[in-house]
Amino acid sequence: MDIFKPIEIFADLVTYNLFGITDKYWGDTVNFFIYDIIKIGLLLIVINYIMSIVRYYFPVEKVRNILSSRKWYGFDYILAAMLGVVTPFCSCSSIPLFVGFLSAGIPLGVTFAFLIASPLVNEASLFIFPSIFGLKVTIIYNILGIAISAMAGMIIQRLKMDKNVNPDFLKFKTRKQVIEENNGQKIPLSKKLVIWWKDAISISKSIFPYVLLGVGLGALIHGFVPESFVATYLNSDKWFVVPLATILGTPLYANSVSVIPVVEALTGRGVALGTALAFMTATVTLSIPGLLILKKAMNWKLLSAFIIVTTIGIMIMGYFFNIFKF
Repeated sequence: MDIFKPIEIFADLVTYNLFGITDKYWGDTVNFFIYDIIKIGLLLIVINYIMSIVRYYFPVEKVRNILSSRKWYGFDYILAAMLGVVTPFCSCSSIPLFVGFLSAGIPLGVTFAFLIASPLVNEASLFIFPSIFGLKVTIIYNILGIAISAMAGMIIQRLKMDKNVNPDFLKFKTRKQVIEENNGQKIPLSKKLVIWWKDAISISKSIFPYVLLGVGLGALIHGFVPESFVATYLNSDKWFVVPLATILGTPLYANSVSVIPVVEALTGRGVALGTALAFMTATVTLSIPGLLILKKAMNWKLLSAFIIVTTIGIMIMGYFFNIFKF
């Protein structure tokens, strides 16, 4: 069941019935904008509210001690990447949960492993890939995607860039602090609900202008950039085609479900599988709309590190599939 189907129906009604748009390009643009603004806006509020509750009870010090004394280094990054596999979000939609992880005190590198894996390796790559590219490609793609996400998270953590996160997302009231402010008395549930709501709305309001900007740009690109434009420049076996595919995919914006048919069309036109996958992974992981929203949570230094590390990982995946020709 598609939980976002009512939003899709509403977007169709507003675009084609209320506005009466008949032009295909403008219709796709407006429809995409309405659908994604509502979907991401609702996700923003719901996820931030849930994370406000988690932050309230979250044993930050205990979790940090567990992570710092872990016996198997890297297992937490793999778990975060695997969590990304089961969250059906595009890059923009996964950002609220990423912000929630940060504000809950989860290490920066672990949150980045999730942020990269969520759009990169999800239900689409698990259930749609086999019918198009075969089981072998599906398994290898998912293993590589999880490994790249985990390694990228480890590198970000090694760079010790926690101070480059917007401090507004690291300020939250724990259960202990709220009880102290209430003179040590038990907090009624009604008051907790208000505290959590204010916390969620505060973070959501600070991010939403970037959501509007990012989705607006993504909608224009979605409506006016044809598939043939991309295929023309990627149908080659030269070494620079994989980086070019990554660059061409970055300005676009789509989730993995909607971009997989594009990848199928590209491979059908002779584009190498690794090149097509590099294009897809850049589109769902490094989209400019998503980066604009992410910029609200961090400064340019950390955002640049994220872009560089993720881009290298995407190109490694592209070259891997092109060299071994699966």
